[in-house]
Amino acid sequence: MALLTPEMSTDVRVVMANYADHRQAEDILSLMDEYSRHPFGGGGPLPDKCRSELVPKLADFPGAFTVLAYDDTQALGLVNCLTGFSTFACMPLINIHDVIVREGARGQGVCAAMMEFVAREAKKRGCCKLTMEVLEKNLPAKDAYRKVGFKPYTLDEEFGLAEFWQRYL
Repeated sequence: MALLTPEMSTDVRVVMANYADHRQAEDILSLMDEYSRHPFGGGGPLPDKCRSELVPKLADFPGAFTVLAYDDTQALGLVNCLTGFSTFACMPLINIHDVIVREGARGQGVCAAMMEFVAREAKKRGCCKLTMEVLEKNLPAKDAYRKVGFKPYTLDEEFGLAEFWQRYL
């Protein structure tokens, strides 16, 4: 499916990744490595364990899917998604876990095209919303996400914004 948004200068093809496709698996790892090496992704190469296990584990994980964006010559970006559940809506949701756009393709609407693909897929799956986390100082990403309808999560502004917390096990 070719998607063209007003800010894009060329066609971008957005597809649901096939984890069994060798080229697409390599594209996922290449994009994940580029993201991992960026300061917002941790600043180091993708660990060897992830290089060998990520794609097969995504393929085996119920409700996981990856969206890839291509131009005529290369993979431009990816979105890794995991199905979750909203207890208050009693419906599934899609958590967008990773969003990556190659440095040379940023600002050309690749993120918007992938996010619209994910939104259509979520609707097909009967989901009530998309969720994601973003680092506070990743301003370019926050701007891109706002352009496609995301905003910080709050139930009541009196109580403030929700925060994303973690605990390693």
